[in-house]
Amino acid sequence: METPAPRQRGPVPGTGDRFVTVVRGLRFSGLGFGAAVIGNLYRATSDEDARAAVDAAWAAGVRYFDTAPHYGLGLSESRLGAALADRPRDEYTLSTKVGRRLVRANPPRAKDDGGFDVPGDKTRVWDFSRDGVLRSIESSLDRLGVGRLDLVYVHDPDEHWREAIEGAVPALAELRDQGIIGGFGAGMNQSAMLTRFVLESDMDAVMVAGRLTLLEQSALADLLPAARERGTAVVAAGVFNSGLLSRPRPADDARFDYLPVPPEMLARAHAIADVCERHGSTLPAVAMAYPMQFPEVVSVVLGMRTRDQVEQNAALLAAGVPEQLWEELAELDLVPR
Repeated sequence: METPAPRQRGPVPGTGDRFVTVVRGLRFSGLGFGAAVIGNLYRATSDEDARAAVDAAWAAGVRYFDTAPHYGLGLSESRLGAALADRPRDEYTLSTKVGRRLVRANPPRAKDDGGFDVPGDKTRVWDFSRDGVLRSIESSLDRLGVGRLDLVYVHDPDEHWREAIEGAVPALAELRDQGIIGGFGAGMNQSAMLTRFVLESDMDAVMVAGRLTLLEQSALADLLPAARERGTAVVAAGVFNSGLLSRPRPADDARFDYLPVPPEMLARAHAIADVCERHGSTLPAVAMAYPMQFPEVVSVVLGMRTRDQVEQNAALLAAGVPEQLWEELAELDLVPR
């Protein structure tokens, strides 16, 4: 493999002091917009609120937007595409995913059973084949209303390694080499298989969810060293660990990795919150900032449902974190040194 091109930073057009990181020709804003929530994740969101959230993200300098067919059975892609339709296409990076192909449900259900508050007229079929990838991308382009995709991730192939590495990965590499997509990668809730993808293919970027956070750092041991070696961009998602770190003080009924939080994990989150307060910061602000300390990480992607959430998160990330806070967290063995 050739030596990776150096990473570059430069201004985002029209936003003054906002910056992106450029890796392998792909541009990532430090804050990325995760569009699962505007696909009605867990509860309904209006078209107006979804559009307002995307507009607020653009105003805050966000230029990286991520979605997937899985999110709301296509609703997320449709809403995101409509909200970005009047934006200059060359000024933002758009990613979607393959692996869950949408087909007509027979019989249709009243509601989706995949965690989204949408009608169940469609269903998901696992498909990491070459044909499945091509059909999924074609449908995504239609829903998004765009002529090209900057980045396509293989989505949650945890139980489908062979199908993904033998079907989806070669298909996406060919589409990239033909210039049909800008780049490809994989997105998962684990770091071990992502590391295999990085080392055994030529992925441009990976999205790691929940494994590079204040409470869980397994990606430090495997994924980040591999990404450094291969020149692969790392996008951090799930930095709040299912909401546990999304408030200044964790709720007693908070969840970790979608399950009830273990008592020792809750106690650790409170201890980190104590340190944050001593240094004039907050748990969510530090949770967002944590992955950005690592040079391999190019963006932190957050699910933001409303204009207020976007503005709040953008302000917290822009405020930064005092170096003394990181030093105290390390001294107390609350995060790795």
